[in-house]
This record gives sequence, structure tokens and C-alpha cells, in this order.
Amino acid sequence: MPRAPRTEANAGNDARPARVRAARRPIHGILLLDKPLGVSSNQALQKAKWLLRAEKAGHTGTLDPAATGLLPLCFGAATKFSQVSLDADKVYEVQVRLGVTTDTGDAEGQILRESIVELSRDRLEATLDRFRGDIDQVPPMYSALKYKGRPLYTYAREGLTLERLPRRVRITELRSQWSELQPQQLALFVRCSKGTYIRTLAEDIGAALGCGASLTVLRRVESGPLTVERAITLDALERLDEPGRHACLLPTDELLQGWPAIELDPGEAARFMTGLRRRVAQADCAAVRVYGPRVSQTTDRRPLLGSAHIRAGELIPDRLLSPLEVQAQA
Repeated sequence: MPRAPRTEANAGNDARPARVRAARRPIHGILLLDKPLGVSSNQALQKAKWLLRAEKAGHTGTLDPAATGLLPLCFGAATKFSQVSLDADKVYEVQVRLGVTTDTGDAEGQILRESIVELSRDRLEATLDRFRGDIDQVPPMYSALKYKGRPLYTYAREGLTLERLPRRVRITELRSQWSELQPQQLALFVRCSKGTYIRTLAEDIGAALGCGASLTVLRRVESGPLTVERAITLDALERLDEPGRHACLLPTDELLQGWPAIELDPGEAARFMTGLRRRVAQADCAAVRVYGPRVSQTTDRRPLLGSAHIRAGELIPDRLLSPLEVQAQA
């Protein structure tokens, strides 16, 4: 027999208020989030997306739950340029425990070996110099890198070790703080290319020193031109009212800072927005940001139209904003 519809009369003591779904809205820009410890990048993204009631969002490079720091989140039109942040160099502040090797390469794993640390400043610097510049890294088993559609860490949790090919990465800057008074404690400042596994870097340095090592603290402080000093925590974002949260968003072109800018007049801007190539008097350039005419006579602010490259005197569109996304900047 079909159940009777739920009403105030038949609800009884187990009546529950109807759950109200917050209306989503188109939001465009970048939120610099200071991700907390113990939260995955996707969990942080979904929480921020819910707080802003945003329709479309994505993050620009995963941070492990055990890592903290800068996690740029892209909303609306900014998601079209998220690859720029993914490809950018990253900067990390790292704490390493020398003399302790674990099965995961960090403090969350089981200890496999403990060794006495016999080290000098000169030997440390000579070893670190081997890791500056272009180096090859073998991705760790405890990583999100996928094999046959499954992250490697799922195989690792099953006790399986798969063969992984080394990858070429670049360590642009590698500085250390270390004292003979606390020989197990090593602090590192790392500026590196995308795809660098800092956990693997710590393990490889420990292996080169002969004592082993594991990562204890990982904090991302920069991603391209974006810095953690401008970031907000989830708790602080939640305490703000709706206008305050919206005010935390940076404009989409923050991702493109450092690229040359091209400004188009109304006619040329309209043609560019349809995907047509335009003639320009600029030298070849792999990436430029393109702006339209001023939004009003009282401001110099111009709306971002998209990205492009210049070849043989032609401005060639790469990623274009929609008319609504351009209008939202007014």
C-alpha cells in the first residue's frame, strides 16, 4: 500500500524541517585559501564553494591533507585559466626529520628504520647542491598519480609497489637551516617546478646523506605570483557575511600577472571576442592578456577579454571569456 504524503497532521514527533538548498550564482575570480591541516584540497574547495554559493569552481594544484598553505581556488571565468597556476613554479617551507625513514615518506607512516645522524654543515651543503637544478624523481607510491584509473596510494595501501618511471623536475632554489645541536631537524626552503614531490625530495636527500629522512611539515607559500600572505583561512571566510566573502575574491587576471597586456578598442575587441585573429604591431609572444575598452569614462579599468599569443604580427585568441563574463567585470 502506498505511503500517505507527509503532512503536518501525520508527521508526528519525527517531523523534520525541510532542507533549504542555497541558490547558486555565477561568481568570477580567485580566492586565495590558506588550507588547514587534515583537510583535502577538494574538501576545502567544496566548503569555499558552498560559502560563496558559487556555480562553478576548481582548485589549481592539489595539496595533501597533511600539508597546509596556499591553495588558489578559481571561480567562474577564472577556471578557464587555472592551468596557468597549475604550470607555475611553487615555493614550499619544509621540515624534515633526518635519521627516520617511514613507509610513506612522512610522519604519518610506519617507521621502517632509524639511524644516527652524523653530519656537518659542509657535507650537508655539498649534498644539497646535488639536488639543485634539473633532477630526476621517481613518484612516490603514496601519491595521487594514477595507474589504470586508480591513484597509486590505493595500491600502496594494499601492500603493492608498482614500477614508476622517473620524471624530470627543476629545483630553482634550495636553502637550508640546520644546527649540530639538533642534527635531526632540517628546515628547507624549496622553489621548484610543477610536479615536484617534496616528500620524495626529502627522502632522496636523506638517502644521499646515508641516514634516511622523512617529511614532518609541508607548507606551500607561493604559486607563481600568488602568495599565502594574501590568503584567508576557511574559518575566517566562514565568519564573514556574504558581501565580505565576495570581497575576498581577486580578479581573474591575477593569474596572468607578468604577461604582457594588449588593449583593444571597441571594434577590435568585438572581433577578438568572436575568435578572429587581429593584426597587431607587437613582436611574437607566447602568452598575452587581452583587455577591452574602458568600462566607463571615470575609470581606467578595462575588462579582461581573454588570453592570446602573437605570431607573425597576428593576435591569435587562446582562451576567451563569454560576453556575460566580460560584462560581470563592469
